[in-house]
Amino acid sequence: MKLSVAALVATIGSTSAFSGSFSGSALKAGVSSDATMTMTTGMGVNGFGRIGRLVTRIMMDDEDISLTAINAGSAPTDYMAYQYKYDTIHGIAKGTVESDGDFLVLNGEKIPTTRCRDPSEVGWGEKKADYVCESTGVFLTKEKAQSILDGGAKKVIYSAPAKDDSQTIVMGVNQGEYDGSEDFISCASCTTNGLAPMVKAVHDEFVIEEALMTTVHAMTATQAVVDSSSRKDWRGGRAASGNIIPSSTGAAKAVTKVIPSLQGKLTGMAFRVPTIDVSVVDLTCKLGKETTYEEICSVIKAKSEGEMKGFLGYCDEPLVSTDFESDSRSSIFDAGAGIMLNPKFVKLVAWYDNEWGYSGRVVDLMKHCAAVDAKVAAE
Repeated sequence: MKLSVAALVATIGSTSAFSGSFSGSALKAGVSSDATMTMTTGMGVNGFGRIGRLVTRIMMDDEDISLTAINAGSAPTDYMAYQYKYDTIHGIAKGTVESDGDFLVLNGEKIPTTRCRDPSEVGWGEKKADYVCESTGVFLTKEKAQSILDGGAKKVIYSAPAKDDSQTIVMGVNQGEYDGSEDFISCASCTTNGLAPMVKAVHDEFVIEEALMTTVHAMTATQAVVDSSSRKDWRGGRAASGNIIPSSTGAAKAVTKVIPSLQGKLTGMAFRVPTIDVSVVDLTCKLGKETTYEEICSVIKAKSEGEMKGFLGYCDEPLVSTDFESDSRSSIFDAGAGIMLNPKFVKLVAWYDNEWGYSGRVVDLMKHCAAVDAKVAAE
């Protein structure tokens, strides 16, 4: 699998680059057919948990990407192969899955794996992994993630919110702000990606004056299966499999990092519920312009089919959470679930696969960074 730098460069600066068909591979539309300069851009994955494995699946299914290194913590390759191949929600992985010594062999491709607690020891540079997905949840500051660059990588993309001032990019919302000068980039959270595209579509057209968001979120691996203990979050220590658990979330505030005009106007909370995957955001907002619910639906539908296609979706069928499993879009607006109280006060609803959809955006962001960097280098 090779990433054509010239082809990617051809997409930068054009809105059409983000209006094609998406499946974790955003930069496929608008590619110049006469591109002649090509080279392989290697990518790596640091951390082989839920997101790391799904990012790997998406990369392996993308002809434009070369996955050259995986740092998996303590897992031996035979167990990595098992974890990769079988997934309760997303099914059996495509192609062949094998292990050979320290190599994970996917579709016949031998991918080197390591088990380094210090990512500087992985040898990303030697393995030609220029862009690394940080999915351990540990290296989420410039200071900590520097160890990945010390290992030879060129850029680090966090599959989680940054814990410092690292740049935050939400694909389909503010990807134009990445200019190649940053070495550490956060893809924000799954909920921020599930909310921000809908917020942008509404805010651009009707101006959100203030809003509250609630996400009804599937349980995750950070929670306890049965009652446990958590001194930091007493409710969070209760059984995820049998409770609806109120929780805090910084996802709504994080939206204001990518849409600064909403700073101080948007916040939110979460309810963790006993489902395995797929979450839904409820956005209740006061608008600056009077409108109708039908007009809001029309605007979102148009954007979902145009400039925000692949990031923002539109659904007018009476669906439920499992219908959105493995949906690659960031945010799927549910036209039938929202309500309006008056011309300036409305509740909007959007679904998102907090695993698969988000993992696709991480891959898209890595590709976007590679494309921008290639363009900068060519100038």
